[in-house]
Amino acid sequence: MNKVILMGRLTRDPEVRYSQGENSSAIARYTLAVDRRFRRNNDGEQSADFINCVAFGRAAEFAEKYFRQGLKVIVTGRIQTGSYTNKDGQKVYTTDVFIEEQEFAESKSNQGNNSSSAASVVKPTPNPNPSAPDDNGFMNIPDGLDEELPFN
Repeated sequence: MNKVILMGRLTRDPEVRYSQGENSSAIARYTLAVDRRFRRNNDGEQSADFINCVAFGRAAEFAEKYFRQGLKVIVTGRIQTGSYTNKDGQKVYTTDVFIEEQEFAESKSNQGNNSSSAASVVKPTPNPNPSAPDDNGFMNIPDGLDEELPFN
């Protein structure tokens, strides 16, 4: 199985091109800076990997419209390797993530803050008087609890 999940910040705005022909399609290329879990340097500085990503079609158009440098995103896709010979006759090896899904990793209000912290998570407040489970092992949900939940 070839499946990759990454969360990182765009190093620059996506570069979008359109294929030639009758059925032209968008192709977006961008690079994600993905923080490493552990620090590499002794000075405690965070290190990152820079991962090349390629999106096609509607995903590429979405990236062109909404993705900007510094934006934190989550992408899933597959790794594809390749090679080519450059102008100097040297063989160059490539590794790209071909995007299958992409989404925002932080709220709009946090986008201006380029810290490396993860997006804030809403934690539900515990119910001070939980109901006892019924005979089937399910808890009864009290009336009016719907207004307290962060989702519908």
